[in-house]
Amino acid sequence: MRQRGLRIGIGGITELVWGIRFLCLTLLAPFRFLVFLGHVIWGTPRNIYVKSVRFRDWLLAKVAYLQEESEKWRRIFQILKSPYSILRAMGFSPQMAGTMLFASTAVTSSVVVNEVLEGKSFSAGDSGVYTAPLDVPTEYYDDDNTLRVDLGSTPVGLLQIENVTIGTAYANSALPSGESNAVIVGGLPAVSDPAFTETYLEVGHMTVDRWRCTQMTLANIEAHHLIVKQNASDGQSIAAVAGTPRARAIGGGNRADAMVTSGGYYDQIKITSATSGVNGKVDRLILSNLYTKGGACSLSRIKAGVLEIILNEVGAGDGFATKDFTIATSVIYKSFTNEDNVEVSISPPS
Repeated sequence: MRQRGLRIGIGGITELVWGIRFLCLTLLAPFRFLVFLGHVIWGTPRNIYVKSVRFRDWLLAKVAYLQEESEKWRRIFQILKSPYSILRAMGFSPQMAGTMLFASTAVTSSVVVNEVLEGKSFSAGDSGVYTAPLDVPTEYYDDDNTLRVDLGSTPVGLLQIENVTIGTAYANSALPSGESNAVIVGGLPAVSDPAFTETYLEVGHMTVDRWRCTQMTLANIEAHHLIVKQNASDGQSIAAVAGTPRARAIGGGNRADAMVTSGGYYDQIKITSATSGVNGKVDRLILSNLYTKGGACSLSRIKAGVLEIILNEVGAGDGFATKDFTIATSVIYKSFTNEDNVEVSISPPS
């Protein structure tokens, strides 16, 4: 009887525990639902944001990969289609590079035509005839690698050419037919035609520095302040004459702002006022680091407020008796700075 009563007691207790547990679960059910609902409401935006960030990062990674691959292929095709640029970088003149490539396949020829003729500009250092203030050439000839700037009725605020190689100083180059000067800067002389009137190049401030020339001549120039200093030459004659040139600067209202180019290979550089009776006008003219060979450097028919000739090397290795650096008596100044110009033995440019 005791054992049977004990079993009944344990069963009753078990049923009581399960009953209490069921009651508790029943009472807590609404709270558990609220907790679950809160978790859903709080977690869903975050989950959506996290997934959107993952999708964004995946998409951007794919786009970046495709752009990188596209750029690689673009560079390969540029290399394959640009033999002309490679030859120019090696020092060949445009006509020689074009001749070498035109002599090959028809496909190469068409590539050269597109590369040579498309997008030529002064700022890019392309040869041709430029009429200020245009950056694109008004004329271009395959057999003429001259960089020429024609100045006229439109004043230019800044004209700068620097770091260039001229004349026969690079492979397979030559001066233009009938020319003996590698660099020509200035106006045009009078000719037998009475309809043509000589012209001058009017400059507010002109700087000629770091040129390498076999000969440099200055003639028919008026400068309010002439500065000639620290030039080395294989024979020199400086015979400028005092006078009364006026100070000048170039305004002109709506003038051309700037024409600037750096680097390049040319058979000749010519800056001139090409229109009869119309002087070319530049407020600031900078010609720096010109390496020339095969012809003289000529500056003539210039009217300047300030003319600086500094740190140039001139010589053909022909001794001091031959005056490779010459400032003629036709150069007139109001004030003159003449310092540290020396005669030294200078061999012709290599």
